[in-house]
Amino acid sequence: MSSADFFSLKGKTAVVTGGGQGIGEAISRRLAAAGAKVAIFDLSLENAQRVASEIQGIAVTGDITNPGDVEKAVETIQSVCGSLDIIVNNAGITGKAGKTWEVERETMVKVLDVNVVGPFLLCKMALPGMIKREYGRIVNIASVAGKEGNPTMGPYSASKAAIIALTKSMAKEVVGMGDITINAISPAVIHTPILDGLPQATVEYMVSRIPMGRTGKPEEVAALVHFLVSSEASFTTAQCYDISGGRSTY
Repeated sequence: MSSADFFSLKGKTAVVTGGGQGIGEAISRRLAAAGAKVAIFDLSLENAQRVASEIQGIAVTGDITNPGDVEKAVETIQSVCGSLDIIVNNAGITGKAGKTWEVERETMVKVLDVNVVGPFLLCKMALPGMIKREYGRIVNIASVAGKEGNPTMGPYSASKAAIIALTKSMAKEVVGMGDITINAISPAVIHTPILDGLPQATVEYMVSRIPMGRTGKPEEVAALVHFLVSSEASFTTAQCYDISGGRSTY
C-alpha cells in the first residue's frame, strides 16, 4: 500500500445522519474527500441537497426517529450505491436546558428518541447487510456530557451515556462476523450552530472545563471519525474516543 492509499475510502459508501450542517457536514466532506460515496441523511432536504451537490453525494431526507423513514433511507442508499459500508450516527439535539425539576417529560423523551432510538434504528436496519458482506464501520457521536454529566443538560447527558453503552453492546455482538467495528467518540463543546440554542452560561461552563481553553472545530472531529471508519482501524472496536481538548482523561 502506498502512502497515497492510507485511510482511503474508495469503493465505500457512507451515510452521515445530520450531515447537512455542523459536525455532520464536516464529516461528510472529509469522507467524500477520502473517496467515499456519501449519503447525507438529514431532516432538512435543503441542507442535504446542498452538501450532497457539493461533494457529489446523494441526499436522503427523513426523520431518524421514524422507522419507516430509516428503512426507506437504507433501501435507497443500498439501491443507488450497491452497499452501505459506513454509518456515522451524528444527528442529535440538546433539548431545552434546565435543572431536572424544571425539565418537562416531553423534553426527556424527545432527546432520547433522537439521540438514542434514532441511531439504534439505523444500526438495526443496516447491520444485517454489513454482516452478510462481512464488512462495516459504525461511529456514534456521543459527548463528554455522557461521561461526566453537564448541569442543566440532564436529558442530553443521559442520552449520550446511553449511546456509549449501546455502542459497546453492539460492537461485542458482531465480533467474529467479519471486519465490522463499532465505536463512539465523545467531543467536548464544538463550535457549531447548535451552541446558539444554549444559554451563554452553559456554554461558558463547558468551555471552562476544557484545559485547552477553546471549543473544538468540526474538522477536528471529522479527522477522528475518518480514522475510525477506515479499513486501517480493524482492531479498534467497542471503544469511546475523547476529542475534548484534555477535558476527559479516562
